[in-house]
Amino acid sequence: MQRGFDVVVAGTGGMGVAAAQAIAARGHRVLGLDRFLAGHARGSSHGQTRLIRRAYFEHPDYVPLLQRSYELWRELEAATGRRLLVTSGLLTAGPATGDVVSGTLHSARVHGLVVEPLTPREAMSRWPAFRLPEHWTAVHEPEAGYLFVEECVAAHAALARDARVELLTGVTVLGWRVDGGRVAVETDRGTCHADRLVLCPGAWAGDLLQLPDVPLTVLRKSLFWHAATAAAAAGTMPCFAFETPQGFCYGFPGLDPRGVKIAAHSGGRVVHDPLEVDRGIDAGEQGCIADWITSHLPAVTRERTDHAVCLYTMSPDGHFLLGPHPDHPQVVLAAGFSGHGYKFASVVGEVLADLAVDGRTRHPIGFLAPDRVFA
Repeated sequence: MQRGFDVVVAGTGGMGVAAAQAIAARGHRVLGLDRFLAGHARGSSHGQTRLIRRAYFEHPDYVPLLQRSYELWRELEAATGRRLLVTSGLLTAGPATGDVVSGTLHSARVHGLVVEPLTPREAMSRWPAFRLPEHWTAVHEPEAGYLFVEECVAAHAALARDARVELLTGVTVLGWRVDGGRVAVETDRGTCHADRLVLCPGAWAGDLLQLPDVPLTVLRKSLFWHAATAAAAAGTMPCFAFETPQGFCYGFPGLDPRGVKIAAHSGGRVVHDPLEVDRGIDAGEQGCIADWITSHLPAVTRERTDHAVCLYTMSPDGHFLLGPHPDHPQVVLAAGFSGHGYKFASVVGEVLADLAVDGRTRHPIGFLAPDRVFA
């Protein structure tokens, strides 16, 4: 651990391994450190699929990043021969005045994106797998879809290894300090030094960012798979995201014998120690999802076929923390992805490489600056 590196990446989950690969591709010596193997199921980058969409209801400023993200996912597919991104379409639905539908239409208008507003009757006629109240509004985004999340992480890891990134697992990062213009990273296996440090600590960000004025909250989130009819199969039904009084739920068509994957984006239990997470089935959460299915997905049954748990690391305003550390220009960070970050992993890797190597990026990330939270 005493050897010198140009860049150390602390945390090689979805974001960190993308950053390590992008930095090494520019000819720099990179060391990646993590407790777990890339693609593990202890954090936020597992569970078969993640949504990807351009008409971003959270804020239109994300759209340029998404445009580049799509390009980079396709480049990663070409470089590795893996199928990573499927444009199945996405049906967003809910009250016309709700954040989800109104925000989706706003981002589409600002950036000239192709979306198709539909009445509930039109949507249900096209996709009988859905049941929508008459007073809702629906929006179909044909170029949205899903990423095979474990495959994406594995693809970035494969290219990182090809570029001679040293990926060390079973290593706990204890802290870091800036020492004589360089960064010293302390681990349970010794201290390593580098010119730059990239922090991608996921649910462990609270201790490692050294930003005491930025409170982060980790939430436990459940993913459920339910048996479904052929009307909900891949190629027949698009992904969906519905804003309802019972919660904001999203899901994917059936991709394997387990059927449809569905989860609640809202809610979640607070996690105090990411290493000690209850990964069992919460009966209350299961009941809410089953009731939601009964209300909105007639092609899906109440029979649960599988279950998983992942973690959201929530920033105070629900937007990412992405950019240089406010006190240490040698350190750049990506954290607080608040449950909607993985689709950006490809472009986040490029942004972090820009900042670590050049100290700047052409990508418009000012609205995500870490110091905005306490400015």
